[in-house]
Amino acid sequence: MTKPEARAQALGALYAADVLGTDAVDVDHLGGRATTLATSTWLHRGDIDAAIEAASTRWRIDRMPAIDRTILRLGVYELIYTDMPVGVVISEAVELAKQYSTAKSGSFVNGVLSAIATAGGRSTPV
Repeated sequence: MTKPEARAQALGALYAADVLGTDAVDVDHLGGRATTLATSTWLHRGDIDAAIEAASTRWRIDRMPAIDRTILRLGVYELIYTDMPVGVVISEAVELAKQYSTAKSGSFVNGVLSAIATAGGRSTPV
């Protein structure tokens, strides 16, 4: 399974857990990397949500569309807790937003993740 496929699988599991309001992410049907992404993102969502709220102007996390919130959570997890290159994380998150959300979601996700990367001292692509 490719990394983009794992992200898409993790996104689906995280989205379902968020929308259903469950206490845990159902990872029974996920591959290894997708399971790690989903469970780790869910585990750290309190800190991740705080970072998203700090970086998103005029948008509280509970007012964001669930799919955008989930894409951001996954992206922020990768920015903060992995050594994945910033450009790759942002690019992949923007692609997920374009595929699964609205036409404007890609630029919203890009802006929030870029702000978080910059605030965290990680360089963003030009």
